[in-house]
Amino acid sequence: MSADKLATALKSVNWSANIDAFLGEADLVKQVASASMRLATWALQFEIIDKDNPALCFIREMQVASHHVAALLGLALYKPAAGAMRTAVETALYFSYFRTHPSELATLAGDPDFFLSKAEIVDYHKLHTADFKNLQAQLGVVSGLSAWYSGVSAVIHGQVPGAWVAHKSLSEIKFDKATLQSAVTTFVQGEDLIHRFFLCTVGRQLWASVSTSAKQVLLKGLSGQLKTALGLDSA
Repeated sequence: MSADKLATALKSVNWSANIDAFLGEADLVKQVASASMRLATWALQFEIIDKDNPALCFIREMQVASHHVAALLGLALYKPAAGAMRTAVETALYFSYFRTHPSELATLAGDPDFFLSKAEIVDYHKLHTADFKNLQAQLGVVSGLSAWYSGVSAVIHGQVPGAWVAHKSLSEIKFDKATLQSAVTTFVQGEDLIHRFFLCTVGRQLWASVSTSAKQVLLKGLSGQLKTALGLDSA
């Protein structure tokens, strides 16, 4: 494809119409906004409480990834949005580990061969985070993460041909409600897994320093039984 043809294809997509169509789906937009806001609430609390912790770079990446999800869904770029969703989940996991492991974080930054898997982080919490095994079971964290991660990775890697892609050429990129619904559902599920993961790991550990207004946001919709099990107050 020549540069001129690429320019023509890009200009032929009605990006504004895609955004307008997305914004016309009020319920779906509300779901994306609510999930993004809860991630932002966690992010701000961690920025304040863990100020100067170098691992906050992962929280910033998590929040930027949520911005990318919203932007990509609005532009009808659904499959790339899956990558941003997975980034949000992965960086949330990384923060929970590297915030207390500065030596490993330095190695991660300097050694391209060093890698810590999702499973290794979960195993760390099983061994070293108080009550994680019991609480995550009540919240469905580990099983939920495994199923969600597998599903979104299948979309990213094209294991299900045509998943989240309705166009055959660049110029055909346009709003597709059915695909949008699937993508929004996946994003909301991923954000909820991050939320529940924080509730039984780093969020729970730092809860005493979380602001009262943030606590109200983060506890909203949680049953009294789970609040009691987690030991999280609202004030």
